[in-house]
Amino acid sequence: MIIKYGKLAVAAATVIALLFSAVPSRSAAEAAPQQQSKQNAAVKAKQKSRPQQKRGQKQKQRQRRRPAAQKVDMSWVSLHKQYPNAFLLNGPRNLKRVALTFDDAPDPRVTPQILDVLSRYRICATFFVVGERASKHPDLVRRIISEGHIIGNHSYNHPVFSKLPLSKVQHQIWQTDGVIKRIAGVTPLLIRPPYGELLPQQIRWSKGSGYTIVNWDVDSEDWRRNPSSARVLANIRKTLQPGSIILQHAGGGEGQSLDGTIHALPVLIESLQGKGYEIVTLPELLGKRAYR
Repeated sequence: MIIKYGKLAVAAATVIALLFSAVPSRSAAEAAPQQQSKQNAAVKAKQKSRPQQKRGQKQKQRQRRRPAAQKVDMSWVSLHKQYPNAFLLNGPRNLKRVALTFDDAPDPRVTPQILDVLSRYRICATFFVVGERASKHPDLVRRIISEGHIIGNHSYNHPVFSKLPLSKVQHQIWQTDGVIKRIAGVTPLLIRPPYGELLPQQIRWSKGSGYTIVNWDVDSEDWRRNPSSARVLANIRKTLQPGSIILQHAGGGEGQSLDGTIHALPVLIESLQGKGYEIVTLPELLGKRAYR
């Protein structure tokens, strides 16, 4: 009997163990859904990332295929090489001739004094006129023309051309042409952009319209910090050579003094003539027409 009951006890214990092993513990039952949700989220994240990865790979491939942007050489020397007859810095080097040019005219504080000196030495120069100033001081424009000087176009209100679209540059030139035409009866063909800056497409347009861009190879730097006459002369002599186009100013901004330019001019003229230079206008130096 003892053996019989012992066998029954063992069998009962086995059944109970099997029943408990078939039922998951509470912690396991809770962990299973959480683990499954994590796996599902990971799968979705991968699926979502695949298109982004593909797009990123395509973009990288396009970037590899895309050629590097070429830098445009905007140096004056380069522009002159590209447009040798439309963008000029100097005249022929084989003749001892130079041209005096004066920007930002007319200015009643400065221009009359410049004209007085030129008249005394019987020298003709080239004045690049700002349209807005010309409309305010028409008598000075007429005086420039009547005394044998040449007038060029220096924009209407002195913006930086290289920062403007072509349409606005065109308007600057045409508006100034109109002002000069009404005052002096001439339409300039010579343009000097403010600060000497402009873009290749603007040069192409000016060339196609019959204009010539004329910058300079000698900068007096009379615009910098109100220099003395001695400093102006020293700046000019640094790079002066046959065929040079000399930049000076016949008009200034508020608070700017050009006394150095006015006082240096007689000395400069006498020095040039003493060295055998002939002082001429830009059309004479460059062989270009001044007006339409």
